[in-house]
Amino acid sequence: MEGEMVLMDEDNKGEIVREALQDTLRTHSGTCLGKTEDSPATNSVCSEMESGDELGCRINAGVGSGERGESSNGCSSGERNIPSKFSDGSGHRKMVNLTTLEDSDLGRQGKTGEDSKRNKAELGRTFQTAVSSHDWALAESLIPLADTQRLNDALCIALDSIWFLSTQQELAGVTRLIEKLIRMGARDFTRAALRTSFLASCVSACRSRTMSLADTVTLMAQRLRERLQECNGDEVLKAEAAAKVQRFTEWALKCIGSHSRGQGSGDRVMHSSAIEIQLQLSAFKTFLDLAGDQLTGKDFTEAFDAACFPLTLFSSAIDPGWASGIAASAMQGLLGMLVEGGADNVNQCFLEAARFGSTELVRILLQIAQRNSLDVDVDLALGFASHYKKIGTMECLVEEGSAVAFLGPLMRAAERGCLQVVQWFVERGCRDMELCLALTAAASSSKVEIANYLLPHVPQHVLSTLSVEIIKAAGERSGGSLKGVAFLLQADFLSNPEATYQTANIIAKSEDEAVTSELRTFLQEYWSEEAFLRGRQFGQNHYLNVVRVIMRGMSPLFLQDLPNQLQVAIAYLPLYKECTDASGVLLSQWLRGQLVEAAWRLSSGIFRSQEQVLICSKEDLLGILESNLPSFLLSNFC
Repeated sequence: MEGEMVLMDEDNKGEIVREALQDTLRTHSGTCLGKTEDSPATNSVCSEMESGDELGCRINAGVGSGERGESSNGCSSGERNIPSKFSDGSGHRKMVNLTTLEDSDLGRQGKTGEDSKRNKAELGRTFQTAVSSHDWALAESLIPLADTQRLNDALCIALDSIWFLSTQQELAGVTRLIEKLIRMGARDFTRAALRTSFLASCVSACRSRTMSLADTVTLMAQRLRERLQECNGDEVLKAEAAAKVQRFTEWALKCIGSHSRGQGSGDRVMHSSAIEIQLQLSAFKTFLDLAGDQLTGKDFTEAFDAACFPLTLFSSAIDPGWASGIAASAMQGLLGMLVEGGADNVNQCFLEAARFGSTELVRILLQIAQRNSLDVDVDLALGFASHYKKIGTMECLVEEGSAVAFLGPLMRAAERGCLQVVQWFVERGCRDMELCLALTAAASSSKVEIANYLLPHVPQHVLSTLSVEIIKAAGERSGGSLKGVAFLLQADFLSNPEATYQTANIIAKSEDEAVTSELRTFLQEYWSEEAFLRGRQFGQNHYLNVVRVIMRGMSPLFLQDLPNQLQVAIAYLPLYKECTDASGVLLSQWLRGQLVEAAWRLSSGIFRSQEQVLICSKEDLLGILESNLPSFLLSNFC
């Protein structure tokens, strides 16, 4: 995809997503809502992210300089308490002491570098604490103390908090705070939009079911590893991308956990009502209105990518039907507003979601495309979903997206030997020619199991009409292995032995350049009329040699004194074994010629002429041979 959060697209599998994490997030490391030791709801939470050229810079809700442990982009588990309007440990509330903050004016002369960093960090932590507790008045009082960088960080903090609003009063407070930040000089709308879109997606995904955040982090990491394994590309770049995306996602989940614990839900994600979600979307719409033309189409496109990306990671954790429930309405509204703003990558995200089996995201994007009269390639998406065996997504694309192009995905599934997908397409209903082409594809790839499944579903009149072309095509694309061709012939794919043998003979004698030399040689040696005649001649010579050995041989065993059945076993047991090992209802002409000759020699007057032997089936001919073999030997072949 063109957006920043896409891990990899189908056309350029070696490109790992780095731009978002390097350009958008590297120099402006994100911040999250947190907690102090005084209040369990406001202890600092953060995750390590990349800052400058180094990984490990932490993200928290501060608005400082970006250095570990002291800035808005860094925090440590041992952060000291902040004078603020919170519990002092005894249950009493106390007013924040702003004296230190007022003295820490970032432009004031005479401050050392360490003092400046410390003051910036304290300002950031205090602002974070105020926003996380919805103390809008305190948060607003800190705005005049911040420089431009801190204002931009504060805008991100304020905007991230909108996905946890629950009352009109909170909506009014955060709206007023965002307006004031922008009025005072906050202008990094791009980073704010990208960050909050990613966070909103994580919030919505976590609300899709009741699960602990610890389990969600584990699931996310596992899904990310699986996703990277499915992709090609440099292993170092893939490892870097995995680390960056995982840290960014962990940051979002920690923010969610902070708010969840603050709302008394412990380590589980709070579910929002329809009214609360409308409040949250209203706040985001206000932000977009305030940003105006400062957000470009490219910004909206990248934010759309950022919003879609987590849902591909969480796809296996999302309950079926989530897209039509309240939990998904926030995502529907968010993505809809991004499209209205100019996001032009709906189809790209749609294909990505189909590829990774994010059925509920596919369902949402279908709805968005329909509401906004956008084109999405449901048939190509069906191809991606079928390639990765995402059956649920395939059903969604057919039932809700009206995908009808079954041929390509069906043939590729047949070539790969994916029986589950082939069965799904057949049960959905395929046209006769689609089934015939899929059968040919399976045979050409020597996928005998698939060919065996498809053969009964192809109408006989289609097979009869195209019999020569089917064998030729299967041989042409075989890549050297003709197991699939042999299966079709042995299975009597025309349900008429004479017609099947005749088809093989036509191709064996053909001088058509479309017939590969390997296929022609194979058919000439084993399946042609000439092969049958050679088989009979071989059988005659074999019979004469056996008679000579028995009658004139100098063996001390005196073979002529053995019972007839043992003599037959000596002569024909290897042929019997070779014929019984051959699968299918037809023998190759080479084996059939030998078996016909053996049956004629052993028939003891059953047949009046050799023509009667020629029309016998494989089972009949083997039956004659079995009747002349010792039963104790036959039991070994049962």
